[in-house]
Amino acid sequence: MNYRRLGKTGFNISEISLGTWQVGGKWGDDFSHDNAEKILHAAVDAGINFIDTADVYGAGESEKAVGKFVKSRSERIYVATKCGRQLSPHVNEAYQPAVLRKFVEDSLQNMGLETLDLIQLHCPPTEVYYRPEIFELFDRLKEEGKILNLGISVEKVEEALKGIEYENVTTVQIIFNMFRQRPAELFFEQAQKRNVGVIVRVPLASGLLTGKFSQSSSFTAGDHRFFNRNGERFDKGETFSGIDYETGLAAVEELKAVFPAYANLAPVALRWILQFAAVSTIIPGASNPEQATANLEALRISDLSAEQRAAVNGIYEKYIKPQVHHLW
Repeated sequence: MNYRRLGKTGFNISEISLGTWQVGGKWGDDFSHDNAEKILHAAVDAGINFIDTADVYGAGESEKAVGKFVKSRSERIYVATKCGRQLSPHVNEAYQPAVLRKFVEDSLQNMGLETLDLIQLHCPPTEVYYRPEIFELFDRLKEEGKILNLGISVEKVEEALKGIEYENVTTVQIIFNMFRQRPAELFFEQAQKRNVGVIVRVPLASGLLTGKFSQSSSFTAGDHRFFNRNGERFDKGETFSGIDYETGLAAVEELKAVFPAYANLAPVALRWILQFAAVSTIIPGASNPEQATANLEALRISDLSAEQRAAVNGIYEKYIKPQVHHLW
C-alpha cells in the first residue's frame, strides 16, 4: 500500500481506501453486518486505513458497523462520515446549525466514538455553500472535541471551489474518473494551492469502467443503476457519472481496445486517477471482501503511458464531454 497526505488534516491515508455505500451487501439488499465486517477486515488487512461512511448508508447501520470494527482493531484507522442527507425535503432552508449538530452527535453515538476524524457535509444544495453560519458551526464542534476536521462532499465543481474558500474545509469528496474529467481543470489546481485533500468517489462510474457491463446486463429494482438513471431519486451524476448507459457502453468498447491486456478495466481506471497529484485517495465501494482487495491491483500496475492517456482523453472528447462536462 502507498499513502498520501490528506491535505491539511495531516493524515497519511491509503491511496486506495474504502467507501461503504454498499458495504452491507449489494445495492438494494438488506444490510448484512456479517458481510460488512468481512469487507472491513479484508480492507484493513490489505493496508487500507481510511474508511468513508455516512449516516444515511443502511439507515445508520453502516456507521454502526464501521464504529464497531474500528474499535476491534489496534491500527490507526481514519473514519470519515457525512451528514445532511437525512433532511427531507433536502433543501437549503432545512440546513440549520442546530439540526446539523444533532446529526454529528447522532453519528458519534452510532459509531460509539468520542471524536470524528472527518465530518463532511453530504452533497448539500448549492445555496448552502454561500452561508457562513453553516461552516462556523463546525469550528464550535471542533473546539468541543467532537470532530477533528470538516470536509465537503459535492456534486459540482462550482460547489467545490466555493467550499474551499472556507478555511476550515480540509477535504473535498468529488466524482472524478475517466468519464468525469472536469475537476482536473481548475479545481485540482486550487485544492493544491489551499492544501485541501481530494477524496475521489464513483471512480468506476458505477461499474461502467470495469468493462463488465453490456446491453443485456440487468440491475435489481433496489439498485440506483436501475431506478436513478435520470435522477429520479438523487443527482443523476451519481449514477454512471451522469452518462447515458448506451453511450457509456460504446465508450468502454473503445477503452477495451486501448487496454487489450485487461479483462477487467478497473485497475487501469483507478491507476489513471492516481496519476493526478492532487488526488489524496480513491474510495471505491465493495459489496464483498473480494471486491475490496481486487481494487488494490491498481497499485501493482504501471502508470498509463502518454499515448494511453491521450487515447483515454480522445474517447472522453468523442463520447462523454458533450453530455456531462458542462453539467458537473
